Amino acid sequence: MDSATTLAGVVVDELCRHGVREAVLCPGSRSAPLAYALQRADREGRLRLHVRVDERAAGFLALGMAKLTRRVVPVVTTSGTAVANLHPALLEAAHAGVPLLVLSADRPAELQGTGANQTTRQDHLFGDAPRLTARLTASAGHASWRSAVGRAVAAAVGAPGGDPGPVHVNVALREPLVPELGAPQPLPGGRPEQRPWVSVVPPAGSAEPLGDVARTVVLLGDLPDPAGAVEVVAMARRRSWPLVAEPFGAGDRAGVLGHGSLLLTAAGWLDRQLPDRVVVAGRPTLSRAAWALLRRKQVRVEVVSAMSTWTDPTGLAAAVHPWAAIQATGHVPGDPAWSGAWSAAGDRVTAAVSPEIALSWPSGPAVAHQLLTRMPPGATLFVGSSNPARDVELALVPAHLPSGLTVVANRGLAGIDGCLSTAAGIALTRADTYALVGDLTFLHDTNGLLIGPGEPRPDLTVVVVNDDGGGIFTTLEPGEPERAADFERIFGTPTGASIGDICRAFGVRHEIAVSASDLARAVSQRPCGVTIVEVRVDRAAHRDLRTRLRAVAAAAAAAG
Repeated sequence: MDSATTLAGVVVDELCRHGVREAVLCPGSRSAPLAYALQRADREGRLRLHVRVDERAAGFLALGMAKLTRRVVPVVTTSGTAVANLHPALLEAAHAGVPLLVLSADRPAELQGTGANQTTRQDHLFGDAPRLTARLTASAGHASWRSAVGRAVAAAVGAPGGDPGPVHVNVALREPLVPELGAPQPLPGGRPEQRPWVSVVPPAGSAEPLGDVARTVVLLGDLPDPAGAVEVVAMARRRSWPLVAEPFGAGDRAGVLGHGSLLLTAAGWLDRQLPDRVVVAGRPTLSRAAWALLRRKQVRVEVVSAMSTWTDPTGLAAAVHPWAAIQATGHVPGDPAWSGAWSAAGDRVTAAVSPEIALSWPSGPAVAHQLLTRMPPGATLFVGSSNPARDVELALVPAHLPSGLTVVANRGLAGIDGCLSTAAGIALTRADTYALVGDLTFLHDTNGLLIGPGEPRPDLTVVVVNDDGGGIFTTLEPGEPERAADFERIFGTPTGASIGDICRAFGVRHEIAVSASDLARAVSQRPCGVTIVEVRVDRAAHRDLRTRLRAVAAAAAAAG
């Protein structure tokens, strides 16, 4: 058997031995040995293969499959710019702690620096973003190849004591790149039940409980594993600490303050009910009001991190705790009267804001409200960056959510790229998956809709809030009325693109929801194949709506 075929076969075999069950492949010549090995593993039922023609979309598809399963998912490309197109997904995985494995084919050493076609320095193309970078060559041999793959899988899942995240394995392959016709293809290196070279064990640890500060507010942000939100919610309940949570996470949200980010904008009320401490769990990325609270000099800030790094852009954290401190924190009661005041204010804000959102149709928060309340129990919602994530935060009321809802997003770097592919990857691993994105996010990843006729197809309903441009900027400083003369071309960026025509070109179902009942009906039908539901909204109304919601929240909070 030739060296390229042997090397590729060993690599894929070792990935399967370490529990890899999904893989994404992009077509290419130099990567042909890996493609043959993956297809064989797919035919034998050892993994499920997904083929995509766009590397950037492929990277985010793999990220989506790895995000909730927490299993390593490799994405395989040929050499050259194909590898570079994985950089956005790899950066997202690095900052969000997702076990993504980039498996890139490369030219051998003798072709480097010679001007050979499609040849560049790939070994450290992604800088220090990967948890591990490895290079495999034909001369190393079976044991070295298997050991390198095992170490890569361990690094990707954070074993034995690091952070999960992306790894890059660069495989130098010499011609011939296709197996000999008719030659037998034995499984390289033995059967899958043999012991792997590296034992992959999730990191573990223990910690002291959080200190007894009665007037504590918990601020929950995005987590590498959404299931961690369950532990934070349970801890806040045990201590009767008010919990302000971004919408991301899994499990029961009972006890989370409804419209908590709006409550934090009620400055007068907050002055009277200021906490002595804020415990930040995860990585908050949405609310300016939350960061304003952390900057208050009277408030002690402590951080609980699920990774070896922690979130503290204000530079004010007084203490950093490992994640095990969440479970170690027991049932010592807080300040019941003070906690009750927070809970009552949250109820008043919810009662006042929810009708305003419902009456604002068609608006981003109104669309988010319909989606959040109409999905079936156990559903998963992927939320795009920019306005959709903030719309979900504004509209989310814990008591109105379907049971077992999981909300996820690419918040590692919060980019708009790759969102459709990430959602499709999630849908390939979970039933009842929905996505909420803006029109620019949709347009940025239309190749995520391009799925070959023989490929596994996700069941995914995507709701697109189409405000024809960069709607989030209308809510920020560039959208201030006095800046209107400069806004439209460089921030509003209208495209005039027809989402319906794009869907028809890709053979994807498309419908327009004109009324709230139209959207409710579309969402109530469980995802079957890919369906795009478009809701057209007025971008010019975003700023006034948010201003009105903050005013309503402040009045409701003060009413107590």
